[in-house]
Amino acid sequence: MSTLFTIFLVGVSLSMDTFSLSLCYGTLNLNNKTTIILSVIVGVFHFLMPLLGITIGNIIIDNLLINGNYLILMIFSIIGIDMIIEAFKEQEKKLLTSFFGILIFAFSVSIDSFSTGIGLKLMTDNILGSLIIFTLTSSTFTYCGIKLGKIINTRLGKISNIIGGIVLIFLGIYFFFK
Repeated sequence: MSTLFTIFLVGVSLSMDTFSLSLCYGTLNLNNKTTIILSVIVGVFHFLMPLLGITIGNIIIDNLLINGNYLILMIFSIIGIDMIIEAFKEQEKKLLTSFFGILIFAFSVSIDSFSTGIGLKLMTDNILGSLIIFTLTSSTFTYCGIKLGKIINTRLGKISNIIGGIVLIFLGIYFFFK
């Protein structure tokens, strides 16, 4: 499995929670300007959060005597399991009526990107390229989720969370045995 493809899969997996929540918000008929602003800000957060995670991850990796593959397995498995559990919880629809509301949404769907950033350096040396992929996938999934949310049932959002969680768990196992 090539590194670029793996990073793309991680980006898609990290974007699944964004997609599922965006499907819910799509049912609120947000205007196009709000949809674009929200998509861009989610992308920015998916750039910044892993970057912060990388910084903290470097400190952890340099100071702890732990195999990096174990760390990736633990991080991806925890995120994946959390995504699957979240798929079965009832989610409230919160109105994105303010810029602060948009920031809260972007932050909440980017938390998993922070923990992924902790192990990102162990997966690839192309950090900037990875962050750009995360930004593009999350922005695209947010935009598409909002647009599709106007059309389809929000149950697909739960399925996408489950798929994203399973993919992250499998990627963690892949890096464990690599």
